[in-house]
Amino acid sequence: MTRPLIFALLVLVAVAGFLAIPDHLTTLEGIRDQLARIEGFRLDNPALVAGTFFALYVAVAALSLPLAVWLTLGAGALFGFWQGLVIVSFASTIGASLAFLAARYLLRDWVRARFRERLDRIEAGIVRDGAFYLFSLRLIPVLPFFAVNLLMGLTPMPLLRFAWVSQVGMLAGTAVFVNAGTQLAQLDSISGILSPAVIASFAVLAAFPWIARAVMGIIRRRRVYAGWTRPATFDRNLVVIGAGSAGLVTAYIAAATKARVTLVEAGPMGGDCLNTGCVPSKTLIASAQVAKAVRDADRYGIAPVAPQVDFRAVMARIHAAIARIAPHDSIERYESLGVEVLQGRARLVDPFTVQIDLNAGGTRRLTSRAIVIATGAHPTMPPIPGLADCGALTSETMWNALSDRDQVPARIAILGGGPIGTELAQAFARLGAEVAQIEAGPRILPREDSEVSDLIAETLRDDGVQILTGHKAIHAGRDDTGRWLQLDHDSHMRRIMVDEIIVAVGRTPNLSGLGLEELGIPTDRTVQTNHYLQTIFPNILAAGDVAGPWQFTHTASHQAYYAALNALFGDIRASKVDARVIPWATFTTPEVARVGISESEAQAQGIEVTVTRFELEGSDRAIADGTTRGFVKVLTPKGKDRILGATIVGAHAGDLMAEFVLAMKHGLGLSKILGTIHIYPTLAEANKSVAGAWRRAHVNPRLTALARRFHDWRRG
Repeated sequence: MTRPLIFALLVLVAVAGFLAIPDHLTTLEGIRDQLARIEGFRLDNPALVAGTFFALYVAVAALSLPLAVWLTLGAGALFGFWQGLVIVSFASTIGASLAFLAARYLLRDWVRARFRERLDRIEAGIVRDGAFYLFSLRLIPVLPFFAVNLLMGLTPMPLLRFAWVSQVGMLAGTAVFVNAGTQLAQLDSISGILSPAVIASFAVLAAFPWIARAVMGIIRRRRVYAGWTRPATFDRNLVVIGAGSAGLVTAYIAAATKARVTLVEAGPMGGDCLNTGCVPSKTLIASAQVAKAVRDADRYGIAPVAPQVDFRAVMARIHAAIARIAPHDSIERYESLGVEVLQGRARLVDPFTVQIDLNAGGTRRLTSRAIVIATGAHPTMPPIPGLADCGALTSETMWNALSDRDQVPARIAILGGGPIGTELAQAFARLGAEVAQIEAGPRILPREDSEVSDLIAETLRDDGVQILTGHKAIHAGRDDTGRWLQLDHDSHMRRIMVDEIIVAVGRTPNLSGLGLEELGIPTDRTVQTNHYLQTIFPNILAAGDVAGPWQFTHTASHQAYYAALNALFGDIRASKVDARVIPWATFTTPEVARVGISESEAQAQGIEVTVTRFELEGSDRAIADGTTRGFVKVLTPKGKDRILGATIVGAHAGDLMAEFVLAMKHGLGLSKILGTIHIYPTLAEANKSVAGAWRRAHVNPRLTALARRFHDWRRG
């Protein structure tokens, strides 16, 4: 007999068994009455009744029928606590093992197709914790037992290990239910429900998951911290390593709750965003936009002129913007908030101790109840021969390296087609440089839909950027004629001469020197954390770029909120990071903003969506401003207005996206946006217009026909 036939037979048996269950056996009162009827027969035939009950329980567990709880209560009522516990404990284990085998040999493809995400989590848990992971699932039923049985059958776990771990893991819960059953058997009337014994039994039943969770937490902590000595007292409630966006917000929240907190930073306060990322790049973009406006002033009825770019002044403006914002992130401000700020490099000595090598000399050691790692990331330098030796810059080093230039570098090569590389390519081109943007992939901005990439690429070309997609830099160097890059395009070699090379191919989290390897904290490009941002040591957390998976300032701040709360209060109540709605923007002209899934991602994942678009050439304000290039695109489920994702390409797209982020966060559909008054004339009306386009596409034709007939009737 083939596997499909066996599977079909099992399904028929399960369905028939379920349909054959009388309604009165699915209620507490029905079971109580049935038990009373067979009590006499059990006294005369104890072995037969016990054996039959045992076989019935095995079948129910093997077929995953929804009767296990009631049968467990019935076992207590029928056989008493000890005999009932033995019967149920072994019968449930045998039944679970049969379901385990069925999944392993009969249902593999079906279970994998329908439980892929849960199976991946379970396999990861087994790799991490082995049999202890199964034990924890049995003790605390995060997943239904039948799902555990099926999913475990698809893992490499041996059958015998599954059986004995299940036997031990289910024993405590089984005992609670069997005990509750013994109390039910002793009821003589409805008033007996209020007896102390029954109340106590059900109180234990209700409290068991919480008690089990607490016990598991204690067991896990003992395993994790085995071999480490916990200090009797702590110098600090929290030590935060890194004073970028994540570290600053974490320290701020900790200080606001009056915790004693130390913030450690080896470099400038404010991290990458203030000093080498968001602030300087957006300031550069603003200057470039002015140069573009002067050059194209005839579009607005003004005589155009060639902009005279004082590049030294442009760079000075960038540093002035950094200096103006710096007090918000300064040592003085945070010390005024109650944060101790130490400048130096921190290293974890043990799960509770941080050693700081101070910039001014000397070291300090601090013990802390909790530690948050927020060390950020740095630009990745690809292993291209000669690249580092020829003085290639990064998005981190370019700001100081170019500060003393009177003129913008004449020829700039930018490696990378992501948001950073694309922003810099357009900005430098608008300031007068010849820019070649080199991307090994088929298009720039690969995370966006192809139509978005194509539109931005067209805009960059209009600004004079030479976009070399499908080109891989394989060598760099410097000779008498200057710097050069050797490119490989479909095995055709090409050399381009440049004055500066700017590398923007991604960012690598700062993990070295923190002592993570010595403590056994797993890192795979980022620090591995759970949904609470905790590492394998619950008191050591990570947030921001070093934790991933996003590398945005706003997500770092968002994670920092949870990191601070879980670091200080996680042993009382931990909060999972709410990562349901993550927006981002690329600040080119036009801007690109997105939240949720894109159209290409929906297609790749097989999600059926309705795509609604509104072209900005239909926006009155965009026409007045001369910014009609772009669109608003929203994805919704078929026939529903719930927002699954939104993409905006256009002026101020990052600002306009906030409305969709709010709507997705709080479950508001396009109908709510359509019913909201938007100021006229504003670009934000485009959001309402796309909602209107969705509504027009979903008008019920029968209702409109009925309305027409009604109006015809009203006219007489």
